[in-house]
Amino acid sequence: MAGRRLIAIESAEDPRIAEFRDIRERDLIGRQSRFIAEGTVVLRVLAAAQERGRGFAAEKILLLKNRVEGVGDVLDAFPAEVPVYVAEANVLDGIVGFNLHRGVLALGCRSEEGGLEGLVGSLPERSLVLVGSGISNHDNVGSMFRNAAAFGADALLLDATCCDPLYRKALRVSVGSVLTVPYHRGGSAMELLGVLASHGFAIWSLSPRGEADIRKLPVSDRMALVVGTEGDGLPEAILSAFGSARIPQSPGLDSLNVATATGIALFAMSSAMGKT
Repeated sequence: MAGRRLIAIESAEDPRIAEFRDIRERDLIGRQSRFIAEGTVVLRVLAAAQERGRGFAAEKILLLKNRVEGVGDVLDAFPAEVPVYVAEANVLDGIVGFNLHRGVLALGCRSEEGGLEGLVGSLPERSLVLVGSGISNHDNVGSMFRNAAAFGADALLLDATCCDPLYRKALRVSVGSVLTVPYHRGGSAMELLGVLASHGFAIWSLSPRGEADIRKLPVSDRMALVVGTEGDGLPEAILSAFGSARIPQSPGLDSLNVATATGIALFAMSSAMGKT
């Protein structure tokens, strides 16, 4: 942290940290692709993503004063022009609107993405893709990214009805994987799947009533897994248009949480493809 100037913030009303104010009530999503990264782990991933040119960058950092020394190596990974603001606990809590015990925040931004066709067209010949339809729970979206990273998925596609993965909680639950797994959000699920199909992907929808055992799917070089909400599941149009798979489980339980289900299914598919 040698040579980096720390800027003291003594008032919660300081305009220099306005983007961090009341973050629980107003998350920075849909605002020129800006977002709040929370916690040391996510801050470290953001620094690595910026250094590797993954399309993410930090605009400013806000720290609890007693956390500065512990994240010195992380701060060194950011460009020198990224300002680092420091506040005492009472001031920081006044800024964010609650007791932020982690004491580590960054305002990040995502550069303009290349679009769905560009992303799918750039995937390797042997690829595994996860697709979400109607996933509105931020914890589930974050977990899906974490599972995708853990089991070697090459991309994650979300339709327009899914919540923004750059939402603070989704990003935190993903332990920063939102910044490392290539993704696209927008359009309808059928549009996303149509593009995948045109690029040679074998598409499997996940349902408790799926026809095939997830452990026995025919292996293809390009495979995609589609998951829906826990209540309604996937629409019939998707289930009837593509192959359906199920995770065998004990009778009496309707379905698994989508986060758990995607982890199990991705593990099975990734293992069959030799990716993990």
